Amino acid sequence: SLYVSEYFSQSAQKLSFYSWYGNAKLFHFHVPEDTVLLRWLLQASRGKGPECTSMEITVHFRHGAPPVINPLGTRFPANATVRPSYNISITLSSAVQNTTFVNVTSPAAGHWFIAAHLPEAAGRIEVKGFSTPCPYMFQADMFVLRLTDMPVLEPGVPMPHTVVSPAKPLHVKVFVPKHAAGMRFQLSSCVTSEQRACAVRVLLGSITLPQSFQRSLTCTGSTNCSLALDSPPWEKWLQIMVESLGTSNASVSLEMLASFTVCRPGSTSSFLNFISLNQSQAGARPGAAGEAPRNASGRGSSCLQSQPVVREDLDVVSVRYRLLNGPSVPVSSLSPTLLLLNLNTGTDSGGSLVVNLLLNKTSVSLANATVAACVSAASPVLSLNATRNCSTAFSQGYPLSVSTSSAEAMLIVLYPQTDDWFLSLQLLCPKGQGECASAEGKVTVFAYLTPCFNDCGPYGQCSLLRRHGFLYAGCSCKAGWGGWSCTDDTKAQTVGTQNLATLLLTLSNLMFLPAIAVAVYRFYLVEASVYTYTMFFSTFYHACDQPGVAVMCIMDYDTLQYCDFLGSVVSIWVTILCMACLKKILKYVLFVLGTLLIAMSLQLDRRGVWNMMGPCLFALLIMVTAWVHHGAKRRHCYPSSWKRWVFYLLPGITLAFIAISVYAFMETNENYYYTHSIWHVLVACSVAFLLPPRDKHKKPWAWSQKLTCRYQICQNDREELYAVT
Repeated sequence: SLYVSEYFSQSAQKLSFYSWYGNAKLFHFHVPEDTVLLRWLLQASRGKGPECTSMEITVHFRHGAPPVINPLGTRFPANATVRPSYNISITLSSAVQNTTFVNVTSPAAGHWFIAAHLPEAAGRIEVKGFSTPCPYMFQADMFVLRLTDMPVLEPGVPMPHTVVSPAKPLHVKVFVPKHAAGMRFQLSSCVTSEQRACAVRVLLGSITLPQSFQRSLTCTGSTNCSLALDSPPWEKWLQIMVESLGTSNASVSLEMLASFTVCRPGSTSSFLNFISLNQSQAGARPGAAGEAPRNASGRGSSCLQSQPVVREDLDVVSVRYRLLNGPSVPVSSLSPTLLLLNLNTGTDSGGSLVVNLLLNKTSVSLANATVAACVSAASPVLSLNATRNCSTAFSQGYPLSVSTSSAEAMLIVLYPQTDDWFLSLQLLCPKGQGECASAEGKVTVFAYLTPCFNDCGPYGQCSLLRRHGFLYAGCSCKAGWGGWSCTDDTKAQTVGTQNLATLLLTLSNLMFLPAIAVAVYRFYLVEASVYTYTMFFSTFYHACDQPGVAVMCIMDYDTLQYCDFLGSVVSIWVTILCMACLKKILKYVLFVLGTLLIAMSLQLDRRGVWNMMGPCLFALLIMVTAWVHHGAKRRHCYPSSWKRWVFYLLPGITLAFIAISVYAFMETNENYYYTHSIWHVLVACSVAFLLPPRDKHKKPWAWSQKLTCRYQICQNDREELYAVT
């Protein structure tokens, strides 16, 4: 056989600490058909700075859909069936880089996903630019080894093959037709080249993660051995690997036979026939294995009843399934009712599949009857009885049941794998199927695909994520709520706590009222206008920014946030320039020019630390320069009054430094509502202390005298002296 190796790579991504699914970095690969070996090359690295410490990276794998992970140990929504993902840990300790290989033999073809993330986030709010976080990078590359001429095992045709040696297993494949109810694999005439009894192991199916249902069969001696499979995957190639268990390098000759039992579809309102594939048919196409004549034997026995379903695409990762014959489907005990839910477009695995069943109690004549249902991928379950666990040949389905005592059932499949999904329903009786042979029930079926179940509820936000054209959704929770759909209230804030947080963050802005009053009293009307603007937008921004139910937005959130940030920085800018005691014309020019530059910088990077530190440092430079000029001109320290330093400047500067320390180093997600409120109070109080005194030549509220219409005696205002008290 001819083997071909292929290599696929994706760019490295910077890892994040985990707080919700959006922090996990996703890699999406496509494994081609006839792949016999898959090797992942996982490369993790970190920076070399002193802030970089040992770190453990968790990597999750899944076939068909993004992995469903739960690093925080939170609860999933009710009725959601979750199977743990397959994951490994990569440790970065003293080494800057770590390279890990993961091998998968006989992998399933199709979509494969890898998700990587760092441990749980600490919850500390870091100001952008104050500290340099350590970069942790992760890259996943994929190597595949596939056969270009894999032999095809035709159904019903015995085919001789040879296993060359134990080191070189035999790979063949067989196509499973649509409506296949069962498959039987048989191995016979097994002898070695040394004419000894052979020992071989047969592996049917491919490996899928997190769970693999690969079937194994060990054959010894020359006797025939066989394996029967129920509900093999429809319209797919099934890989079969045969390896010799002998110790010598002798070759093994054997003969393989695969046969199928299929259901031939009829009209949508009639039962389909249960027939057996003609094993003597030779030269048949693999895709035509189930094409038996309509008058074949077994027509009298029925195996399933199909109901037509229309797929209606609504939006991205949003699909609704509509039954043509109405939302209610008839369910009997003779054969299961089958509904096809198409999720094989390749873009449907990033949401949640929701199936809701509602039993019409008046339609069931037997009070103790139960409608058993099974949701499965790739192939349906065609025999729903009390002993079955909703499993097919190579997968495990999701069971449901409704009865007169419990008439409603719901199933949520998180990130369903890309495939054809089937819903099978059948009426069951506790005393056997003969008890309800003539009974029939009506079940209303609602099935749909949604990006986020219940839109993440009132305490979450559904976000659409993208990775190289693949779209998937995740819930970002707030107010202490957690879980996949923000339904875990273990650490949730109470309504009282939410109201308290809103009141603290909003009412703390009223501490700007003393600063506004001082500014107006001292005839600083422009500064007072800026403080009023800041107080107004900070109040309503925090009223809109709350995570819980105590929320009020008077305008768009982004607009409120921008105005709050702009007002905060401009308030600092005008306060320091006011302290510099510049000439009025120069001061107001700097006011306008600085405000325009600050507005531009905030539009470029709203959360950058230099948007606040830059204007502050430049304004401080202007103030120090002006004070030095005034001191040199007057030949003594400026401001010259010790009372001004002790009772105003030093308290104001102390409050400002404490406010900056709280803002930059103490805020976390848990204490934000009171630490940020302290920031509001300290900043507003520091402004009231730092504003310079009024001109001694002007009376309090001197601006009112400007409105009178009369002659006044001109006075000589010396601006360089008005700051002295």
